[in-house]
Amino acid sequence: MSVEELTSNLNNEDKTVALAIEKALPQLNTLISTIVSRIEQGGRLFYVGAGSGGRLSVLDVIELPTTYGVSPELFNVILAGGKEHLIEALEEKEDDVNAAWQMLQEKNVSQKDIVIGISASGTTPFVLSGLNQCRQEGITTACIVSNPGSPIAEQSDIPVEVITGPEFVSGSTRMKCGTAQKMIFDMISTCTMIKLGRVLDNQMVNVKLINDKITDRAVKMLMNNTGIKEYSIAKELLLKHGSVQSALNEFEIGKSK
Repeated sequence: MSVEELTSNLNNEDKTVALAIEKALPQLNTLISTIVSRIEQGGRLFYVGAGSGGRLSVLDVIELPTTYGVSPELFNVILAGGKEHLIEALEEKEDDVNAAWQMLQEKNVSQKDIVIGISASGTTPFVLSGLNQCRQEGITTACIVSNPGSPIAEQSDIPVEVITGPEFVSGSTRMKCGTAQKMIFDMISTCTMIKLGRVLDNQMVNVKLINDKITDRAVKMLMNNTGIKEYSIAKELLLKHGSVQSALNEFEIGKSK
């Protein structure tokens, strides 16, 4: 194929991803509602994954403390080979049937938490054994898989099966399957944070003020929500309280006095 044919065909394949996710939205809705409930009751979320799917879950989770101002312990990833080896393709670690549960125990996983297995095939031993042990311990399990009726889905209280079909390069599940996984991680984290009240309208009012760009954006958010006209006054209020949400709370208290 020419380059033009390749990009056109790849783009046509990618167009099918959102439609595959749409079919699984009822299960995904159940999963998100359960995650919110667990967190509201003091629990945490654990992704258990390997390969591309596991690495994509890491990329989503590391953004949440900065974007939403939540504890880094709220969303966790148990990655085959360990997160410290994220940039290495340690595919042989997928076959370790003991590591996932050991790593979960090190994080003191409990029945308050929810554990979600990530596997394109639905058969990854690292993920399957981890979910199996969780179920034996009475811990709620779920999964995001791309094959119907898989062993991992059978070990999940809430199976989310997104059937994206054969890849353009056969077996390269970092492609359509990986795109679907990234979209689903976005949905899970975004919906959860909204339902937990970490977003005001569509604004990141709990964003951490980690650099000048974000601080400037936060000052403008505060000005828009309070009617404060002077940038310097809004910035002083923001820096004093550490987040747009905290500054807004203080502003409203001041108005009511």
